[in-house]
Amino acid sequence: MLPRQPFLGLALAAGSGILLADFFPVSRAAWLLIGFGFLLSALAACRWPHLISTYAVVAFGFFLLHAFQIEETPGKHLAVRLGERMRPLTAIGAVVSEPKVAPNEFATFLFKLKSLELEGRTESTSATWLVRWRGAPEFGDELKLFGIAEPIAPPRNPGEFDMRSYLARQDVRRELFVRYSEDGVLLRHGGGNPILRAAQRSRAWMQRAICRGLDDAPDVQTFLSGIVLGLRHQTPEDIEEPFQQTGTLHLFAVAGLHVGIVARLLWMLGVVAQLPRKWATALIIPLVLFYAAVTGLHVSSVRAAVMSSVLMGAFFFERRPFVLNSLAAAAFFILSWDTNQLFSTGFQLSFAVVGAIVLLADLPFDFLRRITAPDAFLPPALVRGPRYWLHVVVDWISRGASVSFAAFIGSLPLIWWYFYLFTPVSLVANLVVVPIAFFVLAIALLSILSAVFLPWLSVIFNNANWCLARIVIGCVHFFAQLPGGHYYVAHPHWPAKDRAHVTVLDVGTGAAVHLRSGGDWLLDCGNERDYERVLRAYLHAAGVNRLDGVLLSHGDSLHIGGAAALLEEFPRLRLIDNPAPDRSTVHQRLRAVCEQRRIRIDSPVAGESLSFTREIIGKCLHPPAGFVSPSTDDQASVLQITVAESAKVLYVSDSGYLTENALLASGENLRSDILIKGQHRSGNSGSEQFLDAVRPQLIIATSRDFPQHERISDEWAERVQARGIKLFRQDETGAVELRFRPHDWEARAYVTGETFRSATR
Repeated sequence: MLPRQPFLGLALAAGSGILLADFFPVSRAAWLLIGFGFLLSALAACRWPHLISTYAVVAFGFFLLHAFQIEETPGKHLAVRLGERMRPLTAIGAVVSEPKVAPNEFATFLFKLKSLELEGRTESTSATWLVRWRGAPEFGDELKLFGIAEPIAPPRNPGEFDMRSYLARQDVRRELFVRYSEDGVLLRHGGGNPILRAAQRSRAWMQRAICRGLDDAPDVQTFLSGIVLGLRHQTPEDIEEPFQQTGTLHLFAVAGLHVGIVARLLWMLGVVAQLPRKWATALIIPLVLFYAAVTGLHVSSVRAAVMSSVLMGAFFFERRPFVLNSLAAAAFFILSWDTNQLFSTGFQLSFAVVGAIVLLADLPFDFLRRITAPDAFLPPALVRGPRYWLHVVVDWISRGASVSFAAFIGSLPLIWWYFYLFTPVSLVANLVVVPIAFFVLAIALLSILSAVFLPWLSVIFNNANWCLARIVIGCVHFFAQLPGGHYYVAHPHWPAKDRAHVTVLDVGTGAAVHLRSGGDWLLDCGNERDYERVLRAYLHAAGVNRLDGVLLSHGDSLHIGGAAALLEEFPRLRLIDNPAPDRSTVHQRLRAVCEQRRIRIDSPVAGESLSFTREIIGKCLHPPAGFVSPSTDDQASVLQITVAESAKVLYVSDSGYLTENALLASGENLRSDILIKGQHRSGNSGSEQFLDAVRPQLIIATSRDFPQHERISDEWAERVQARGIKLFRQDETGAVELRFRPHDWEARAYVTGETFRSATR
């Protein structure tokens, strides 16, 4: 089997060498020894040809190749020279990726540097940076930009996408922020790779062609652009997420289905033109590769294009093609181009799914075909009419179900690991949606072909696709809403004796605290942007499929702005709101939504108890009944929470001196182990008298440089330290995770990894 499918062993050897180089990096001094081993392996392979020696050469070679790609990089060298602080500088270079324009009009793109002007001196470099600029760049443009260079920020909360690690795999280690459009100057157009530039211009023309006549249906336009041309970044979240939840998001990744249709149509054109097989193959292969470039050279499209090229190349050389060998060849060539692709989600998903289909799809299909096949003793010639067509339909369904099952098995561990999702509904959803998507792709390609000569025919094809696109979107939304169709599942962890888990998320100057102990509660939920960007991703990563309730501390939009979106996703949760009147328009709109949906709102006042879960009991300390204050921060709810009978947590939100003095005058026992606090709009909170009454071991406090009152003063931080209190300021620590056990508790900072344990005090 291996001699007939040589790329299978080569790809496995290449992957092994890359993994060894990545997990066991070696110093430059050891490269000479490894290079000597590589040379000996190569000589042995030449002198005594054998599969083992060949694979050893390949493994050594890819070990060295990956070691060079992750160590000897211009981006890494430049990052070391610049250090970790922000640096104002001028950069000259070229745009090497398609700019993506955000709603705030900032374009984000990769920028390959030619030179830097820093502190009066100019130096040459070939590093690539991520740039954000309020301009209108195009691929290949050569620009001169003045901005602030800074390290790419790591994720600050569990569940956040790690952009820093993702870009580091591409040797992108700095971000250049260009605040104003006039801080960038266009030096010249038309630079960059001419093939990629032509591909991007072709994609823009194709997008206009498949969207012609659909101006009144923007959702269909973005759907078609994503499914046909791989423009996934243009797809709104409300359209993309149901595809993810039903396991059909692969439709937006240009892959085998897309490339297969393109190759089939080109082959049909070759047949109509009466081209010889070899001439047709020689014409189709570069066109298929160009289509991969048009769709952005994503791993799935490159894999499909290389696989198709290898398979068609077998016809060209009159050899028998093997699908598994073609798949391995695609992996080998992609890893030869960039060894870091082995660690990308797209590479792993693409090859895992196709590999599972190749290896597993025939087993369930053979089983289903034996069950549904006609009587074995009945001659095939007698199977006619409705019975024949019934057999054809059942056979087609069996094949589709087998492929869907194999793809589900292949993608299951990766979807769970990267997206925290388990999607049993995908088995049915793919069976329904993929055949319709096949016709969508075919009609879109016909629209592109006819747009050149018969624009009116292209519009007819587009309107047909409008209907099919509506059917696909409707089906996906239906499957996404089925109970039990998808679950969010947290990553596995070692069994612990924790009785409760509290996570204080870092959402800037707002707040969002997750309480978990046999149930899930939130204290505040951040603003609308933070809910979508931070809290929602965190809840999915934590495996939260049902939320018991949320408590809103006060009317500040930075604390409750995400509540409306939260109620959309968790419509049956219990809502506890601050009863004090305020002038917050966000708060008023939220109450109107609750009244419209007939959502019951509880409004506890000082002295009332709250039962969150069996292990987490709260008591409201502020505001008292009838309390009114001109400042929203002074109306904030203050809760003292007893967690697992082992610790008390005081949550004061954005309270200031006025609230603290009221709490001191109330006579309540404020003694708590942990104080969670924000910053009052006056900048004054955490008075000496209040800290004397609370006597916390740990303070978790929000802090930001802007505006000034949201930053913890150095003087206050020094006073806290002088008291022997541990301070976790979230501008440094990010989220803070608290674990409570029967007799002690510990706090861990997400960004720094610093751990504070109550037992060590």
